[in-house]
Amino acid sequence: MASIRGLHGLRPLPDLARGFTTPPYDVIKEGSPLEKLLAENPRSFYHVTLGPTPAESLAALQKQGVLIADDQPCFYVYEQRWSGGSRLGFFAAVEVSPYAEGNVIRHEKTFDEKVKGRIAVTQATAHTLEPIFLLTRSPIGSTLESVCAKEAPLYEFDSDFGGYNDLHGIHTRVFRVPETTSEGKALREAIGENPLYIADGHHRYHAALLGGQTHAMAYIVEDARILAYNRVIRGAIPFAEARSSLELIPAAEFATPPKNQFCLYSKEGAFILKAKEIPQDVVGRLDCSILERELYPKLGVVHSMILKKEHFDYYPEWDLATMKSLVDCGEYDLAVALHPVSIGELMAVADAGMKDSSVVMPEKSTFFAPKILSGLILYKHALRNP
Repeated sequence: MASIRGLHGLRPLPDLARGFTTPPYDVIKEGSPLEKLLAENPRSFYHVTLGPTPAESLAALQKQGVLIADDQPCFYVYEQRWSGGSRLGFFAAVEVSPYAEGNVIRHEKTFDEKVKGRIAVTQATAHTLEPIFLLTRSPIGSTLESVCAKEAPLYEFDSDFGGYNDLHGIHTRVFRVPETTSEGKALREAIGENPLYIADGHHRYHAALLGGQTHAMAYIVEDARILAYNRVIRGAIPFAEARSSLELIPAAEFATPPKNQFCLYSKEGAFILKAKEIPQDVVGRLDCSILERELYPKLGVVHSMILKKEHFDYYPEWDLATMKSLVDCGEYDLAVALHPVSIGELMAVADAGMKDSSVVMPEKSTFFAPKILSGLILYKHALRNP
């Protein structure tokens, strides 16, 4: 089963945390207003995760006193609150072990280029900069709530990203839990009873595995909110030509559809496309798998296109307006909105993948919301003996 321990967190001074923290590196689009906003702040974590000299930037922030290190191993309870919802989890150092051991279970493929990029950054800085997002079936909620009720927070602030990211305005509280306290011991024992499931951060975990780390920083929760990960497409065959081969139903608006349906948007309007065949296997019955089988061939889309920006880009379901604008201006030919994957579907694929390693979800199947702030906690990891 999974094994965790506390970490000596390297973290920003409390009065600098709001300006230091950023959204995760992989949702900061190059040249975007968000990137420009973050880059203008010399004390932003952006310069470590996406700047040209991450090691030098990290060293400079430490020298300036922006970052401090705790002198004992701790867990860090992290609460996020937003309009209509909240999430409670904690940061820990999780032992890195091969997937076959079943301690940490994946559900997605990883790509060598992305993994190499993460290894390069962690080796250059000697730190795990961003956490792996893990799900547990262990009951940890009452322990985390107890910490929030009786302890004073290390940090408490509302994030300000100029409205350019869904983390903008979310209320953050972070509490420190020394590993030796009763709550710290309770968390270790609870997590040790079950495996952990990777929700988000497959490339980070794989980089830790291939990079020889003994432990990686993780954010662990009991439950998570998954949004649909929608896509804009420019295939080899224009939608206007492919349309006649599809059974389309005119739609009143471009919106998130029911399960086993897809809402399409082109310059000709919005349409509903219903799945023709729903297989029984855990991967084949996912809407993103059905889309690949039933729509992509009509557009002349092959697998090598789906991670190339000239053919595809991806947006969470709250950003439908941006997707429409990309079609209206001609940058992409078609926008597709899907129904979100459920936690049950994700875990079913992960469990099946333990028996057959070829069982994984298609790329860009899920978008967990809200994302985890980057820069709250950094972890100076250790490497296995050669």
